[in-house]
Amino acid sequence: MNYKSPLADPKNRAILRLLQKKPRAPISELARKIGMSNPAVKERVLRLEESGILEGYRLELNPEAFGYHVIAFVRIRPLPGHVSKVAELVQSMPQVTECHRITGEDCFILKLYLREISDLDSALGKILAHGQTTTSIVQASPVPPRSLPIGDAP
Repeated sequence: MNYKSPLADPKNRAILRLLQKKPRAPISELARKIGMSNPAVKERVLRLEESGILEGYRLELNPEAFGYHVIAFVRIRPLPGHVSKVAELVQSMPQVTECHRITGEDCFILKLYLREISDLDSALGKILAHGQTTTSIVQASPVPPRSLPIGDAP
């Protein structure tokens, strides 16, 4: 089978770069900027979505606008037999915006948003029933969340 990745096509990579800068760009704008017809670009975007390369479009909210002024990263070392319980618990906590299963002494690292530092005790209290935690409070974010670079074909 002679399968060629959609990322091997420079036009597809150009579409992805444009969508990185402006995810709400209309098809007509994308088409104009890469010199293709609207239907051709729409079909390419659809294929990028169907292939799983383009997973979705994000809404980014300012946490401080919603009263979340503190960001913390929490590493969790679950008690024996509590790995699945910790995973279920943090999935149910709306202030947890990311949770990753990791290697090393700890099993999880999560990103937690708090309205104020005193809210940390309540959040950690739920987790401490299932394991040990190590918490780091974010002072600054010199690199905000961003997409991966779209280089040449893999």
